[in-house]
Amino acid sequence: MLADALEHLVRGIVDHPDEVRVSTRAARRGDLLELRVHPSDLGRVIGRSGRTARALRTVVGALAKGPVRVDVVDVDRR
Repeated sequence: MLADALEHLVRGIVDHPDEVRVSTRAARRGDLLELRVHPSDLGRVIGRSGRTARALRTVVGALAKGPVRVDVVDVDRR
């Protein structure tokens, strides 16, 4: 449910909504949601000074029943 909500929110922001991918992994301190977007949309998802990314983390954290972490993965670095 959290991955679907995050994907829905991000698809509304980016220019390439078909390339939005959210994967879920279990981590020691809760769930980890990894968000992958088209490289040209990375700036839109992060926002100025990280405001958009922080807002996405806040919304997903409010929806979560336990601890959750959201990472925006830069595909050029991996």
